[in-house]
Amino acid sequence: MGRSLQVRADAVCKVKAGLRRNGYARQKDLAEELGIALSTLSNYLNGRPVDYVNFTEISNCLGLDWQAIADLPTTSEPESLPIETSCSIESFIYIERPPIDRICYEALLHPSCLLRIKAPRLMGKTSLVAHLLRQAAHQGYRTVHLNFHLANQADFRSLSAFLQWFCASVTQQLQLPNRLAQYWDEEFSTNKISCTEYFEKYLLSNNPQPLILSLDEVDRLFVYPELAADFLSLLRAWYEKTKTLKIWQQLRLIIVYATEVYIPLNLHESPFNVGQLIELHEFTAEQITSLAQQYTLEWTESQTQQLMAIVGGHPEWISKALRSLKSKEMPFEQLLQTAALESGLYRGELRHLWRMVHQRTELLEGMRTVMQASQPVRLSTDLSYQLHSLGLIQLQGNFAVPRCALYQRYFCDRLSELL
Repeated sequence: MGRSLQVRADAVCKVKAGLRRNGYARQKDLAEELGIALSTLSNYLNGRPVDYVNFTEISNCLGLDWQAIADLPTTSEPESLPIETSCSIESFIYIERPPIDRICYEALLHPSCLLRIKAPRLMGKTSLVAHLLRQAAHQGYRTVHLNFHLANQADFRSLSAFLQWFCASVTQQLQLPNRLAQYWDEEFSTNKISCTEYFEKYLLSNNPQPLILSLDEVDRLFVYPELAADFLSLLRAWYEKTKTLKIWQQLRLIIVYATEVYIPLNLHESPFNVGQLIELHEFTAEQITSLAQQYTLEWTESQTQQLMAIVGGHPEWISKALRSLKSKEMPFEQLLQTAALESGLYRGELRHLWRMVHQRTELLEGMRTVMQASQPVRLSTDLSYQLHSLGLIQLQGNFAVPRCALYQRYFCDRLSELL
């Protein structure tokens, strides 16, 4: 069996908050939804080791980036067979997506870089960023990956609280002393100026090496329009500084998000209309075959087509299927036949998606319209964006279709129970 993972001690409280935030009144509810032992979930929530597969599945259900909360060693070497045999990020399989990887990496090598990586949930954004940061670290760059889901609710209560959390988190990852008190001046300055001074005169001046700052789950800011507008305009101002000021050319920004930006931003203050936009798409048949080969499976083109007929090229579901086959959890034919059933491989994730949709009437009715239609349908703009950001639909122009047969089968079955 592969090694285990555990939640970092400083992330335990945020993980437990994620349980409540996702509507689970009891640990037992989530354990039953995922089909795992209550003791396994309890171990996860309290920072004790659990199996890698359980760790990533629970994290996905709670909307957490498992790499951001896992207690990962920083100096471990990859194993010769990199399949769940080490808890180092370097040891997990990664499939490149030409030319996206090359475009991103080359951009990060140059000053005045701002990458915007956009894709629905579980489409591989975090894996791509982790891969880029590994490459950059090997070049001697400093790297920080900050997931906004790790902020407490109180950190969003004001711009001052959020920016101080932001600065403190970056400082911690750079393993530097916290010197916020020295640079923060709320009496005679503004919070954005204090934050800028902290970066310019401390974090950037402390080391001549470039600093790659990756900001994940930026969508969480969108429910706080005023805070989001202030913070995003700050990022845009920093990006503009990289064009003229040498000290700021050390900063390379990556913004990762899943949905369209629906808050009003001044054209000249938005970071979403500058830099390089990277949109991630599903795996191709060739990439799936390559991934199967990395798992050392005896794999055929026919199996690729059969799997894609169920889950499309969804990166997470493809990877989950191949991990299952590698561990001999179930035969390939059984995996296909039971995929959309309560006993199937994807039962935990499907129940989680159902819970998210079922809690909101507009999402439920939108899913009913799309899943039961025989042709593409047009939804309201807001509803389309919400369902697309959850990864449940694909957009063909202004029209929506189910993302894959797996979702259509499962949701049609669950929706029929409500009639």
